[in-house]
Amino acid sequence: MGRLMRNCIQSLLKTVNIGIGMVGIAMIVYSLWMLRVWLRQLDSSQGPIPWFIGTLLGLGIVVCVITCSGNCAAESVNGCCLCIYISFLFLLIVLEVSIAADVFLNHSWEEDFPKDKTGNFDQLKEFIEKNFDVCKWIGITVAALQVLSIVLAMILKAQGPHPVRYYDSDEEYLPDRIPLLRNYIPPQ
Repeated sequence: MGRLMRNCIQSLLKTVNIGIGMVGIAMIVYSLWMLRVWLRQLDSSQGPIPWFIGTLLGLGIVVCVITCSGNCAAESVNGCCLCIYISFLFLLIVLEVSIAADVFLNHSWEEDFPKDKTGNFDQLKEFIEKNFDVCKWIGITVAALQVLSIVLAMILKAQGPHPVRYYDSDEEYLPDRIPLLRNYIPPQ
């Protein structure tokens, strides 16, 4: 029964990680698309990549790396891997909550961020304002997946590693009765 429960929790954790990984891949694809548009509109020699595009690309990569480590931890059921995965996911959630709290509680939150010369940040802000209900549910779903992933990883860690069966019996092996060499004469 314990083995079945562990396998179900492992599968659930992998499935939840796939959902979180899809969000990370979407962040990477969106930032690469914005980078392509920025490079087409402006001369590439004008300076570094805008902060918004670089930040979104970096967060997408971090989410994908955390998801990959979560899949490895779920497969191996190693306590250390699960602890590291839980810690990184917790830090990601703290970062998300702190940014969300700054946006919702601070009315002049745009002053906290550097100016975006490309206008992509303003486009994203307008898109989110137009589709606030959909974006709200997507954000809630992603947060729920992350919390569920932490809970499943904690349950999997509490169950411990796979039980190893040390079965060592001499009764399974036949004793050496037949010599390997023909006409063998034992030393006297």
